[in-house]
Amino acid sequence: MKFRLLNGLMIIDLLTLVLILSIVLIPYSVIRIILGLPFLLFFPGYVLVAALFVRREEMDGIERIALSAGMSVAVTALIGFGLNYTSWGIRLLPVLYSVAAFIVIMSVVAMVRQTRQNPPFHWITEYTLPNIGWEGNRFNKTLTIILVASILITAGVLIYTVAHPRVGERFTEFYILGLSGKASNYPTEFTMNGSRANSVRYGENQIVLSEYGKVKLGIVNDEQQNTTYSLKIQIDGQPVKIYFSDGTYVEDVDSISLQKGDKWEEEIGFAPIHPGANQKVEFLLFKDGDSEVYQSLHLWINVTRE
Repeated sequence: MKFRLLNGLMIIDLLTLVLILSIVLIPYSVIRIILGLPFLLFFPGYVLVAALFVRREEMDGIERIALSAGMSVAVTALIGFGLNYTSWGIRLLPVLYSVAAFIVIMSVVAMVRQTRQNPPFHWITEYTLPNIGWEGNRFNKTLTIILVASILITAGVLIYTVAHPRVGERFTEFYILGLSGKASNYPTEFTMNGSRANSVRYGENQIVLSEYGKVKLGIVNDEQQNTTYSLKIQIDGQPVKIYFSDGTYVEDVDSISLQKGDKWEEEIGFAPIHPGANQKVEFLLFKDGDSEVYQSLHLWINVTRE
């Protein structure tokens, strides 16, 4: 059976363009899943093989397909390896644009080389469906059945994997940073005058005149779903107020709603309520309204009177 279609290189270029538009304009479309796999695992190798082996008689269709699949894996891996050493990194858009640029460049090279062949490059190409052997003997028929069954099983597994993706590990990243925004210079000593603190020492030497010590708390939602958090602070088991940079304070920070992958980071303060050495400051994180503590962090402080 014969039929006429656009040249294979043009089809791949058009599908690449469709994939780019679907990712940029419709981020969660099913098109990116359907085209994404051949975009990474077949298109790069196909255009590279077409640029290297211009004449059709140099290899048959099955050999081209097999070599295209193998070359695609190598090309995609090398592009990712190169991106890893750039400021863009291995992220969706850099990988998308880099692989697309490779496909387009190799397609142009293949088209230019094909125009010098006999017959030359044509926009419309005639394709012939191969005889997969059903007309042959019993052995060929058996191989045909196995081939068709393998293709159907592979397609079914792929469809099931896409429809029911495996959920990754669920966790929340909860961290505390010091005054400099790094894992250092935490408040360590407070000096009280009456019932209030009037100075705070950070690290070894930095002293700040303030009624409360400051830290930066961060929450990153990797629970694979939208999650609501709340936050409390206690010193030696007694709840204390949470201060913000504008001078306001609350008993606890409630309803921190984060979508999957989102981050919350805020500078907050706390103040001791009595003098004493080795007081434990605990930052308690709660998830989805649970009364039990989900995660906790702590610091140790010393509080003296003037």
